[in-house]
Amino acid sequence: MSEQVIYVVRSWPRLSQTFIVNEVLALEQQGVELAIFSLARSGETLVQPQVAEVRAPVIHLEDRARLRGRARLWPYLEVLAESPRRFMATALFALRHPGLADGYGECSTRECFVQAVLIARAVIRRRANGDRVAHLHAHFAHDPALVGLLAARLAGLTFSFTAHARDLLQIPASSLAARAAGAVAVVTCCEANAGYINSAVPADDLPPVSVIHHGVDLRRFAPVERRSPGGGEAPVITAIGRLVEKKGFDDLLQALALLATGGVAFACRIYGDGPLLEPLTRLRDELGLAPCVEFMGARDSDEVVAALAHTDVFALTPRVTEDGDRDGIPNVLVEAMASGVPVVTTSVGGVPELVQDGLNGAMIPSGDPSLIAQSLRALLADPALRARMGAAARARVEDDYDVNAAARRLTGIFGTSPAPVEVAQ
Repeated sequence: MSEQVIYVVRSWPRLSQTFIVNEVLALEQQGVELAIFSLARSGETLVQPQVAEVRAPVIHLEDRARLRGRARLWPYLEVLAESPRRFMATALFALRHPGLADGYGECSTRECFVQAVLIARAVIRRRANGDRVAHLHAHFAHDPALVGLLAARLAGLTFSFTAHARDLLQIPASSLAARAAGAVAVVTCCEANAGYINSAVPADDLPPVSVIHHGVDLRRFAPVERRSPGGGEAPVITAIGRLVEKKGFDDLLQALALLATGGVAFACRIYGDGPLLEPLTRLRDELGLAPCVEFMGARDSDEVVAALAHTDVFALTPRVTEDGDRDGIPNVLVEAMASGVPVVTTSVGGVPELVQDGLNGAMIPSGDPSLIAQSLRALLADPALRARMGAAARARVEDDYDVNAAARRLTGIFGTSPAPVEVAQ
C-alpha cells in the first residue's frame, strides 16, 4: 500500500517558483509519494528543466471545475456519500465565512470550495484503490491554503501550509487565523514571516510555526574557479528577478548610473521578465546605461547556473512597496551565494537572516542608490574581497539552505501529524 501527500499549489509549473519544484524533487528523493493539484495552469511557455524529473502526477483543477451538467454534480455526490457529516460541516463553514477569500487572491470562497471538492473526490478514489493519503500541504497562504483547508476538512485529512510573502501579508489576519486554526503546522521561509504569523494569529488558533528555508541543490549551484577580469574585460554584475516594483530594479539602475559616471567599468546583465520591463528599459536608456546594462529576459535555471558561473558580483535591491508587498528571502540570493558569488542587497524581509553585512555580502537599507553604488564599487575594485565574501556566502548556504535538509524537516511535519478526526461544525 502506497502512502501519498497531496500538494496544492496556485499554478504549475511557474518559472519564478523553482523553490517548489526543488522541494518536490527533494521530497521524492527521500521516498515521499506526492500528488500535485494545481488550481490553474501557469500559462508560461518557458519551463524549468527539472520539472521533467518530477514523478508526481499533476492535476489541473481549473480544467475539471469547468465541467457542466451531471459531470459537474457527480464529485459533490461522491464526497457527500463518503461522509455526509464532513461534507455538511465544511459546506456550512464556507457559507458562513465568505470573507475567507478576501484580500490578495483570485478565487472566491465558493470557488475555493468547488476546487476543494475535486481534491476530496480524488482522495476518496485513491483510498478506494488501496492508497493511503497521509496528509495535505498547500503552498501559499491565500487561495491554495484556503482550498487545502476545505479539502482536508472534506476528506478527513491533516493539513499544513507554507506562507511566503504577499500571500501572507495581504490577506486579512482573520482569514490567516482560520487557515492556521485548521492546520497541524504552518511553515514559512524566514523568521520575519514567523514573527508576523505569531503576532497576527490568536494563540488559541496557532499551531506550531516552523521556519524552513527554501533550499537549493548544493551540487547544482556550486562555486567555480573565477579569473579576475583583465585584458579590457569588465567585471560582470548579475541581477535576477521578476521585473516588479518590490524587486527595486530602478534603484539598482540609479546606482549603476553613479558607477558609470564615476568611471567604474562593468557589464550588468539583468535576468527576468515582468510588467516593468518597458519602463525599466526606458530608465536604463535615459541614464545612458544601454552600452553596459542588458535585459536578458526570462531564463531557465540551467541558464541561471551558467550566468552565475560568469558573475563577479550579484545584486538584488528589494524594497517594501506602498501596499506592503515585500520579499521573504529571495531564492536567487541563495543560489548566488551557493555559487560562491558575493551579493549586494538590501535589508528587507528575511534577507538579514541570510546575508551578514561585511562577511558574506553587503547589505544596506533599501531605497538608497548611492549606498548601493558604494557597495558595488568596493567589491568590483577588490578581487580578494570578492573571493573572501564568496567563500563565506557558500559556507552560509551550506549551513542552513540545503534543499535536502529542508525536505527532511518537511517529512517530519507530514509524518508526525496526528490521526485525522471528524470535523466539528
